[in-house]
Amino acid sequence: MRYLLLLLSGLAMIPASAVQAESVATEHPEARPFDESADGTVAVDAALARAQLADKRVLLVMGANWCHDSRALAGWLAEPRFAAMLDAKYELVYVDVGHKDHNIDIAQRFGLDAIKGTPTVLVLSSSGALLNRKSAPKWRNAASRDEADIFAYFDEFTPES
Repeated sequence: MRYLLLLLSGLAMIPASAVQAESVATEHPEARPFDESADGTVAVDAALARAQLADKRVLLVMGANWCHDSRALAGWLAEPRFAAMLDAKYELVYVDVGHKDHNIDIAQRFGLDAIKGTPTVLVLSSSGALLNRKSAPKWRNAASRDEADIFAYFDEFTPES
């Protein structure tokens, strides 16, 4: 466990715009965009400011590089087809949640009590309203989801009541 913590602490920050999918022997790409030393609040505030200027939503992915499902979702989001669609509609920001014990205040800021699974995916309006309260914590199976379903969710996203 100590080796894993040392390994994770050495990971470098990868800006959301520069995330590239890794070639892995799975049915999905993977990426590692979660920086445990980054200030998540600053990143989220910057994404909200950009979203207001560009009239976009914010796609806030709360996960960790140790999490297979977080890496899988980030890998899909980095694929060219996804990246083009997301760039037109969203400001994308990745926030590291450690072992569901880091940056929890960010989830609480948008109305979630805790991080129950990783990744937790929040779709926010440019004013910071959480638009997907019911489905936000249900992405912990991202690695087993179908590519077309993931794409459709974000491409045709409509606010939930």
